[in-house]
Amino acid sequence: MNEESRNLLRIGEVSKRTTISKPHIYTLIRQGKFPKPIKLTANTSVWLESDIDSWIDSRIDEQGVA
Repeated sequence: MNEESRNLLRIGEVSKRTTISKPHIYTLIRQGKFPKPIKLTANTSVWLESDIDSWIDSRIDEQGVA
């Protein structure tokens, strides 16, 4: 994995990037429709930036948007 794909995003950044509210992100995770976070500590969860980018790309592909 290259260094760029290891950028970590906190929930606020994920919400901002996806334009999805924090509670809805957690709903999508429970439904298996959104990447699961990586638990760093008991109170800190992060997502790989590359996972979020891939998820966004897949939504775009599903809609047939160029």
